[in-house]
Amino acid sequence: MPVVTFDYNDYLNIFGYKISKEELIERLPMIGADFDKVEDDEISIEFFPNRPDLASVEGIARASRAFFDFEKGLKKYDVEKSDIVIDVDPSVRKVRPFVTCALVKNITMTDELITSLMDMQEKLHFGIGRNRRKVAIGVHNFEPVQPPFMYKAVDPNSVQFVPLAKVESMTLSEILERHEKGVDYANLLDGFDKYPLIVDSNNNVLSFPPIINGSLTEVTPFTTDLFIDVTGTNIKAINHTLNIVVTALAERGGKIYSTTIKYDGDSYISPDLTPVKRTLSVSYANKILGTKMNEKEVIDCLKKMGHDAEKLDEDRIDVKIPAWRADILHDIDLVEDVSVGYGYDKFEIDFPKALTFGGVLPHFDLFDGLRNIMIGLGFSEVTTFTISNERDEFEKMGLEKGKRVQIENPIGEEYSCLRVSLIPSVLKILTENRHHSLPQQIFELGIVVDESFKNKQHLAAVKMDAKANFTECKSLVDAVLRDSGKKYDIRDKDHPAFVNGRCASVVCDNKEIGFFGELHPKTITQFNLEHPIIAFELQAENMV
Repeated sequence: MPVVTFDYNDYLNIFGYKISKEELIERLPMIGADFDKVEDDEISIEFFPNRPDLASVEGIARASRAFFDFEKGLKKYDVEKSDIVIDVDPSVRKVRPFVTCALVKNITMTDELITSLMDMQEKLHFGIGRNRRKVAIGVHNFEPVQPPFMYKAVDPNSVQFVPLAKVESMTLSEILERHEKGVDYANLLDGFDKYPLIVDSNNNVLSFPPIINGSLTEVTPFTTDLFIDVTGTNIKAINHTLNIVVTALAERGGKIYSTTIKYDGDSYISPDLTPVKRTLSVSYANKILGTKMNEKEVIDCLKKMGHDAEKLDEDRIDVKIPAWRADILHDIDLVEDVSVGYGYDKFEIDFPKALTFGGVLPHFDLFDGLRNIMIGLGFSEVTTFTISNERDEFEKMGLEKGKRVQIENPIGEEYSCLRVSLIPSVLKILTENRHHSLPQQIFELGIVVDESFKNKQHLAAVKMDAKANFTECKSLVDAVLRDSGKKYDIRDKDHPAFVNGRCASVVCDNKEIGFFGELHPKTITQFNLEHPIIAFELQAENMV
């Protein structure tokens, strides 16, 4: 979980009220945190990662004002209008389509602010930003540049500028090859022939997102006006991120100014700090929490968590959620806030009303037996991720893409769907261990998601050896089925991942429950392997 480190006196300056260090240490964890360490005036506190708005001392001070009953309810920030415009060129649509910006003036740069800003930026990059893939933040000195700005995609060798921490001008391609940040994040632009860029009206480069800013807009101790850009692949994520950053700066005395984003003939104003409205049922909250709170008590709990709330009728409450709370996605998230505002220490500890004794489900006895059989045959057990990707599940196995559960917002190409078979996952383990000596024989008893989108338990095993062949694979399958007490038939099967004529299916009660054979050389090379491999996969749940 993210650890935020801050100075107690700096916290008090932002907090605006008196609270002893002892009381702060005692009460602050009740928001949903745990102290990592306290050394003199330096405090390190660990917050749950679902609260990115608490990734800075400024966010902690704002939240604790409400939680400690000093300023309950929604914190309001003024946003002044400005004539700053950023035009979004259609060329970025396929690369990194979204951008949002803001200007924050009258900043007094202190060591504490600079440290907090850098730390918050990195935590947001890692959390909401998925290591900059989903969201990347640029913080600029506004003085050297001249709006309007342009967000566009350009040829990697068509533009040169001096990146941060360098003194020589480089093309975008050279930055990815030679700059430390370029090397670290070059993979985010793999497969694109054009790279995103933010420039001002004089074609001065502000940012090469998500890689590096230009040295022209480097923030110095004398900077008073900060221009913030946030780019990414998800519009909600970049808006939440911008709101978190600008409101943190406003807690330091900064004045927020809006910008106009022009995109495909439309325009919108950012930042948008309009609270999100949601209705919460009091009876629903009480049912989940096991409490008997009335509307007024629930409203008070919500206000302690920084929301605005008012009674709608006898059971419903209108809630206004701060624009920087990226974690409120469902009514249950508001119920969690009610529980925190109510106080975890107030929930009564009780023992179960009835004693029950757990037992092993029938299938799990079979699964344990299958494990013992495989270990007895000399195989080592592995456990892999249920999340996979279409290339491993279908393309490498020579299959047409079939029904599968897809991930709507995957963190990367490697994790885009749930697996439909265990063999690709086990083969990837061989790939990672191909430098070890032969033979290598491993198995997995794990979950796949079938065409009816239900979880099914499968058993798969592979053996890589110079002498591995179909006969040996059949003897292994015979041993597994015989020792598990299952009657079966063996029939010919055509499978594109296996050598033609050296693949068979396992049939029980006229239903195929698995297959086995010699993998085709093409399949083997797709997984960057070189030696003969035999493999089988059985539907474990159908072996009862």
